[in-house]
Amino acid sequence: MTSKDLQKRIYENKVKHHFNLTNIEQEFCLLYGEVGEAYEAWLKKLGKKELGEELADVAIYLYGLAELLGYDLGDEMERKMAINEKRVYKKVNDVLVKAE
Repeated sequence: MTSKDLQKRIYENKVKHHFNLTNIEQEFCLLYGEVGEAYEAWLKKLGKKELGEELADVAIYLYGLAELLGYDLGDEMERKMAINEKRVYKKVNDVLVKAE
């Protein structure tokens, strides 16, 4: 399954269950909430299954948001990774930052 196919499947599930399709701000907030739930699962050292499900929820919201906004997230990730792979970083106070 391609990332675009996955986005469409997520969108179709939103339609089927009458989930939000228009309020982008709400989708960003829900995505933020799912990231928080995944972090909390990690902090609580929940099982691999539970953390995996929370990470999947994050991806589902992210891919759904990409579909709502008309982006092919797979293409965007490939484009961005090509940029990231060429970046040079330097350590500043023990933190890696992009070298300009």
